[in-house]
Amino acid sequence: MEEKELIDRARRGEEDAFAALVDRYRTKMFNLAYSMTRNREEADDMTQDVFVKAWRHISGFQGRSAFGTWLYRIAVNTVRDFMRRESRFPKIEYQEYHAQSGHEEDALQKNEAKAEQERLKDVLRRAMRTLPEKYRVILSMRDIQGMPYGEIARILGLSPGTVDSRLFRARKRLRQAVERMPSANGGNHALS
Repeated sequence: MEEKELIDRARRGEEDAFAALVDRYRTKMFNLAYSMTRNREEADDMTQDVFVKAWRHISGFQGRSAFGTWLYRIAVNTVRDFMRRESRFPKIEYQEYHAQSGHEEDALQKNEAKAEQERLKDVLRRAMRTLPEKYRVILSMRDIQGMPYGEIARILGLSPGTVDSRLFRARKRLRQAVERMPSANGGNHALS
């Protein structure tokens, strides 16, 4: 069924049509919330809140923007409200690396490469926590979610030029934050 038809039916109060919209957007909303909180339970709760808010206000959706854009605005505001209310940085889920004896050399190398990749992800997550919210949001939307500049601009109410310059500054500050972090082998991290 076409999205426009689902939206029209949902605006008339048809729960099954809204459920179909939820199915289409659930993963995207979860990924946005998770990329900001780094906590699955909180991301699940926020995703549910996004859809509850959307259901309550769907009758007011006028179609001036795409439905996905409207939903992302709700999600960004929900995450921002949560972060302010909790007034804390996102939690990071750490994955432990355990090398098992008896592995072939190739398997050991793969595990080491995977562990190094996890360490780099951890460094990036910790560095991202140090950034102001406006930079975390834009990095999440563009570099994690892969959203186009125009859509980010519509969701955040910014011009495309502002999105571009803010993203440039966010990446620069992230790089600086990573480079200031000490590495396990002494010295600091470097992003190539």
